[in-house]
Amino acid sequence: MQVATFTFNGFQENTYVISDATKECVIIDPGCNNLTEQKQLTDYITAQELTPVRLVNTHCHIDHILGNAFVSENYNLDLEAHEGEAIVLEAGEMTGKMYGVPYDPSPKITTFLVPGEYLKFGETSLEILFTPGHSPASVCFHHRESAQVIAGDVLFQGSVGRSDLPGGNHDTLIASIRRELMVLDDETRVYPGHGPSTTVGEERRSNPFLV
Repeated sequence: MQVATFTFNGFQENTYVISDATKECVIIDPGCNNLTEQKQLTDYITAQELTPVRLVNTHCHIDHILGNAFVSENYNLDLEAHEGEAIVLEAGEMTGKMYGVPYDPSPKITTFLVPGEYLKFGETSLEILFTPGHSPASVCFHHRESAQVIAGDVLFQGSVGRSDLPGGNHDTLIASIRRELMVLDDETRVYPGHGPSTTVGEERRSNPFLV
């Protein structure tokens, strides 16, 4: 599984395009919110000759959904997320105004992601992990074969997601990380919603919120 990272918008949010040898790809948390960022995303997909087949949100805070409408319309894709994130998605327009961020409203969630099931594309299956605490129903995506996990805003290098936004809870967040992520192998590469990637082992050893 190949993971391409794009850092978009004023929140410096990480958007991910994951693909495999079949050339199918999944776009996760598109944060592109201007023409330059949109072109950067589509140019990569075109250059790699990829076919986007799924549009997915780990959670639906404003910085992770700014490009949902563009990706959905450009590639004719429905939106997929956990059903518990629908209320967060609905607040997107209000949140955009609060932060002064231009926001083309996202389509509604059409397919609900179910923890314990798999997000499938091409020859690849990603296990859906339920990791609430940063938002009401955040999910992560784990590819066991390549030891990689797309973690949204749950776990960062040396830190964890904030829990002071509506629907957040610090104790729930830490419990989610310990239950779903800290049980993975040390070499598992963690791709967070902001900042550089890390590994489970590195965070197990030195993350001040977890040691």
